[in-house]
Parts: sequence; C-alpha cells; structure tokens
Amino acid sequence: MSNTSFFDEQKEQSLIKARIVEKYFWAWSQVIIGTIKRLESEGREVDSRIAYIDLFAGPGRYKDGSKSTPIKVLETGISNPDMQNRLMTVFNDVDLENVSSLHEAINLISGIEDLKYKPQVINHEVGENIVKIFNELKLVPTLFFVDPWGYKGLSLKLINSVVKNWGCDCIFFFNYNRINMGLGNAAVEEHMNALFGEIRADQVREQLKMLKPQERELTVVEAICEALKEMGGEYVLPFRFKHENGNRTSHHLIFVSKHVKGYTIMKDIMAKESSEQSQGVPSFEYNPATSRQPLLFEFYRPLDDLEEMLLNTFAGLTMTMQDIYNHHHVGKRYISKNYKDALKNLEAKGNIIADPPVNKRRKHKGEITFAESVKVTFPPKH
Repeated sequence: MSNTSFFDEQKEQSLIKARIVEKYFWAWSQVIIGTIKRLESEGREVDSRIAYIDLFAGPGRYKDGSKSTPIKVLETGISNPDMQNRLMTVFNDVDLENVSSLHEAINLISGIEDLKYKPQVINHEVGENIVKIFNELKLVPTLFFVDPWGYKGLSLKLINSVVKNWGCDCIFFFNYNRINMGLGNAAVEEHMNALFGEIRADQVREQLKMLKPQERELTVVEAICEALKEMGGEYVLPFRFKHENGNRTSHHLIFVSKHVKGYTIMKDIMAKESSEQSQGVPSFEYNPATSRQPLLFEFYRPLDDLEEMLLNTFAGLTMTMQDIYNHHHVGKRYISKNYKDALKNLEAKGNIIADPPVNKRRKHKGEITFAESVKVTFPPKH
C-alpha cells in the first residue's frame, strides 16, 4: 500500500482501527490516572504523568479533512482536566511532509494550549536507535501505537522496550499479507527475524511450506502471539480485518499488555467493533462482507461450545460467576456476557445449581440477570 494514497480519504477499516485505539486510550488513561491518584493519596512518591507515543503518526488529517488518531488523542486529552496536566505525547514520522502537516494540524486544534506538555513531533527512522533509547529509559505509563506501512521497523525488541515498564501497553498494526510473503523472501529475512525472533522465524518458515492459506494465517498469527508472550507481554489479543470482498485477510491489529485488566478492557472494545457475532459471541474481526453473506455465519454455535467447556473445566466445583470468568476467558474470544448467557442456559437445562436460584434473582429489562456474585455449583464428572 502506498502511503501517498493512504491519507487521501479515511476508509471504513481505518475508522474502525482508529476507534479501537481511541476507546482504549480513554479507558487505559482513566485506569492509570485512578491508580496514580490513589498512590498520591497514600503519600507515595509517583510520577503523575502518562504518555502516548505513535512512531508512524502520518500527517494528522486525511485529505478529505477527517482526523487521524493523533488529533483525536490530543482532543481527548484536552477534553479531560486530569489528562490536561498529565498527558505527554510523542508523534514520529520519517516523512518530512507528514511531520510538517502534523505540526500544522496540531497547532489548529482548539484548546491545544491547555495541555501542560506540548506535543512533540519528531522525524526519525524507526530502528535500533529508537529501541536503544526506549530500553535505557524508565518510561511513565505509556500507550504505544505502532502502525507502519509494512513491517520495516517493527520488532519484538521495539515492543518490549516500551511494554517492559509499568502501565505500558502496545497496539500495533500487523500487515499479514506482507509478512506472509516476507517469511518466504530471503531479501527481508532480517526484518522477519526481528519480528518473530530468529529461531521462531525459522520454525514458522518450515511449518508454512505444507500449509493451506487459512492454516498459514493461523500459524503466523499464533507465532507472533507466542513470541510476544515469551517476551513478557503475557496478554495478547489480535483483531482481524478482511478485504472489501471478505475473502482474504488484509491485516490484524494486535494488542499487548502485561496486565489482565488491560486485556479485559480491550477485549470488550474489540468485541463491540466486531462486524459479526454468533450466538452473541464476537468474531474479533471486521469483515465488510459479513452483512452480505449472513448464512455463512449461522452454522457456527460457539455458545454451545462454551457450555460444554464450563461443565468440563469446573466439574465438581462451586465458584462465583466472576471467578469463573476470570479463570477461563484469557485466550478465548468469549466476553463476560457470553459466560452469563451460557450459565443461564445451563441453569435452565438443570445442568448446574445457581445460588441464588433463578426465581430469587432480579430482572433487568424483562430478563433474569446472572450477577457476578451468583455462586455456581457444577456437577462432578461422570
């Protein structure tokens, strides 16, 4: 994809991607600022600042006038008194025209002078030098957004140089098509090794030789997720974007965190941005063709699978709904509501015992609720 045409107009996929980042930035900032305030109230010494870093920031606005993520992030910071005094921002782009355009777009934001820390706009090639700088710094809590055109500059070391610090999460663009081709191209071997780690990259290259296209994608995405987890980013969540015709994957947006709270928040955000749900279970993908091909998505019944998993995993145990969710949801695409629905179904079938039982629980909008505190007793395995 040429970056000269990318910023002509904001495509629907770019809008979804930006919305995921913006929603998470807001939720993340509120959690971090809340923690900082609590530590301050306890008399603990703590740096009160938070940061947003975007290494491939672009010009700030599309040619059709719509705002890109850097402008929206700054507007969010301006709108919130707590963030006005805490938010530091660094925007980088290797293209001098983009840097100039971004400077101009930032200066035109209403209220930009209300931010205590003036946004930094820099012009650097993303590579080993930036990794070295980040490695040597103890960063304040930072949301790190990495959205390169292809894969140049994207590496495990780069992501880890930020995520290693407390309160730091990363969202990055994973161009599956380019990376899939790159894994078989000796000319870009160095970039692929930097992205997966040399040993894992060699393993993936070997695995891909015998795989069909869909299996290739699952293998490549699984490999990057495993590499991130080994690095210390324990909680990894990919969101897939399909091409306009819905047949092929174009790219993924991948989230990395060291904390389950960030993972849970992002999971809910990505679930709401999914273009399709089966039995209320989100697909964690945006597919423009979903609405045109609804029959393709009716045969998969993931909630039934969840019911079976819960009966097997928690056989003979008594736990609250919240504990069931906390122990089970990581690495699966089920959200809290799915667990409540599955447990309600199991209760209705007589497969579990709930305390309080269904006739003692309150209704919300005409439906019996299944609160986090409800205790569930699972039958032992037969």
